[in-house]
Amino acid sequence: MSLSHKTQVTIVGGGFTGLAAAYELVKKGIQVTVLEAEPELGGLAAAFEVGGEKLDRFYHHWFTNDLEVMGLIDELGLNDRVEISPTNTGVYYANNIFRLSTPWDLLNFTPLSFCDRIRLGLLALRARRVTDWKSLESKTAHEWLRELGGEEVYRVVWQPLLKGKFGPYAEEVSAVWFWNKLKLRGGSRGKGGEERLAYFKGGFVALAEAIAGKIRELGGRIEVSAPVLNIGLSDGKWTITTSKGDVSSERVIATTALPLVAGMIGGWASSDYIERLERIRYIGNVCLILELDRPLSKTYWLNVNDPSFPFVGVIEHTNFERPETYGGRHIVYLSKYLPHTDHLYSMSSDEFLEYALPFLKKMFPSVERSWIQKYHLWRARWSQPVVERHYSGLIPDEKGHEAGFYICSMAQIYPEDRGTNYAIRGGVDIARKVWSSFETRK
Repeated sequence: MSLSHKTQVTIVGGGFTGLAAAYELVKKGIQVTVLEAEPELGGLAAAFEVGGEKLDRFYHHWFTNDLEVMGLIDELGLNDRVEISPTNTGVYYANNIFRLSTPWDLLNFTPLSFCDRIRLGLLALRARRVTDWKSLESKTAHEWLRELGGEEVYRVVWQPLLKGKFGPYAEEVSAVWFWNKLKLRGGSRGKGGEERLAYFKGGFVALAEAIAGKIRELGGRIEVSAPVLNIGLSDGKWTITTSKGDVSSERVIATTALPLVAGMIGGWASSDYIERLERIRYIGNVCLILELDRPLSKTYWLNVNDPSFPFVGVIEHTNFERPETYGGRHIVYLSKYLPHTDHLYSMSSDEFLEYALPFLKKMFPSVERSWIQKYHLWRARWSQPVVERHYSGLIPDEKGHEAGFYICSMAQIYPEDRGTNYAIRGGVDIARKVWSSFETRK
């Protein structure tokens, strides 16, 4: 079956950025085609089925101050599918689990001296008072966090999280990246100081499918299992070659990881531009999902602050969304960030489970292999851009190398970090600029 046809705007990538851009354009009467390489939409928000319900391949939630996504949900009339709940968060350190959800929990965090607990609390407050993020661009998170909280707070709390998230790049990560994390989490709390998070019933892919439904309803075209092989330029016109055929287009918006974009445009882009797209580094992720017949704990999000453990977090999803949603199964995510060249990245699901079980059993001694009813392993090669110092100078402009070509990826969201909310914001913003380019031609 061939999809060969003409369109005004072709969007490469069916994640939330691409879908938000397409939706914004079709509302304005622009003919749009979305091309997605995978069999289903959503990008990192893709899902699979557990107990008759869709479950995210990688754990997801929103903060209550994620206004872009909440606004879109309201526009789609889907507010009844959003659940906002307080969550239990904790820290695993020195073979113990410490609750760390409220200011009171912080005061009882015994791995730190009382003075260092106060320093930790003040660090978060001081970080959230920063209004000019550019003042932090020359510092690494490693340097900045030590300045704000002292050596012991850094060693116990922040260093393990940086290493768990960025591995070999941990000491290169910008202070801006960490500042944004602290700012965002601090703005999603209830009156008692507890963290409150939001989830979409049916998984995040259900929201992606709802947006896609609106796009199609308004005349837009969406093709899945249609990887883009090449984006060609001839006489100011674009030809997007896919495994299903060619699409001729007046404009192109590429929303995939920047090195993937570089591989699509080699026929006409300069070597300098290609190098700029390939300059930003990414770290991968492997995520082992366990379906258990009982809970591990009462904690939703457990940060692993033990450097001997390979996982940055143990996320017990069914302490956030009820296990009844998934046929009574208790869902646990074990997340590991790593370079895609690491041998763990290439392990089979059986191999990875055997690797993970001893660590899980050390953390939860009562765990038995028989608790695990099913398990799944998912990989993401382009999971997280490595946001280093002076990152703003590395980001390629959204207006690409030639007129009519645009890029809008999670590597360009800076100073915010990747996430559904900012993916939607980026998609809407780029769509409005592309629409303006049509309007100025009239």
